Formats: sequence, structure tokens, C-alpha cells
Amino acid sequence: MTTNEQELKSLMTAGLDGDGAAYRRLLERLSPHLRSYYRGRLARAGRGASEAEDLLQEALLAIHTRRHTYDQAELFTPWMYAIARYKLIDYLRRINASRGDLPIENVDDLTARADHDGVESSIDLRRLMTRLPAKMQRAIQYVKLDGLSVAEAAHRSGMTESAVKISIHRGLKAMTAAIKAEDKS
Repeated sequence: MTTNEQELKSLMTAGLDGDGAAYRRLLERLSPHLRSYYRGRLARAGRGASEAEDLLQEALLAIHTRRHTYDQAELFTPWMYAIARYKLIDYLRRINASRGDLPIENVDDLTARADHDGVESSIDLRRLMTRLPAKMQRAIQYVKLDGLSVAEAAHRSGMTESAVKISIHRGLKAMTAAIKAEDKS
């Protein structure tokens, strides 16, 4: 477990045990992490910093209201980032739904941002992943797709860090070979 994970987990545990000061420190420590997370992802979506601040507040509120669901036997940061990710997804769905209200003369704005390639890539990735053994799928999912560290993925999957690294390497190599084989046919 990283020092940051240990610190955040201990602050969360203390907060759940009634230590208000520890809980305030937890929320203060989470703010820069979540702010950075949202700014990076929203920048890629062409959105601004003020939207990141709004999402930060939504995420902190959700963490507060859902704190009773945190399992103290598990790592804290994956739980926290899962909430943050869901808040981001909800937000992106809301702004995409509002695009349906565009006047017809602005249809180019709507179609210019369509993410057909992303959807197709996601389907292709899922198809390729199903060909891999479950151990490789989990390692790739946790580290490459969910953004966990190798240590966090090892803890979550019950594997050693070396086994996670090897599974990722071999899994990506197998997926690359499958893509090359499809391109030849």
C-alpha cells in the first residue's frame, strides 16, 4: 500500500469511527486529487476548470453521503475513484443529453463531437479481452483501464505485483497478436 493510500484509509477509518477532525482532513486531502482527476478528463472533453470544481463538490458530497458503504477491509482510493468516475459519467451524460436541444443550424456542433470511434474501440477491446484468461483480463482491467497502481491491482486480485505485471505484458502481447492476425485476414 502506498503512503498516500495508507494515510487516506486511516483518515477515512478514523472519520467513520467518529473523529470529525480526521474526516475534515480526509476531505481536504481528497480535494487536490479529485480536482486534478476532473480537470484532466474534462480538458480532454473540451470542458473548463469551473466544471471540474462543480464535479469536485458533487464527488465530495457523494463520498460523504455514501461513506457508510466503504468496506474498511478494502483499499480506500479505488472506492473513492469509483465514486468520482460515476459522477464524471453522470455529468458527461447530462451534457450530452443537453446537446439534443441544439437548433438544427447547429447540427455540425453535435455531429462533430460524436464518438463513434470510441464506441467501436470499446467494443473491439471487450471482444479482445474475452479471449484472454481471467487473470490477464483482471490485471489489464485494473491497471490499464481502471487506472489502479500495480500494487493496488495485486491487492485487489490476490496476485503478486510481479504476476500482475507479467499478466499485463502477456495479455497485451496476445491482444496485439490477435489484432495483427485479424488485419492479415
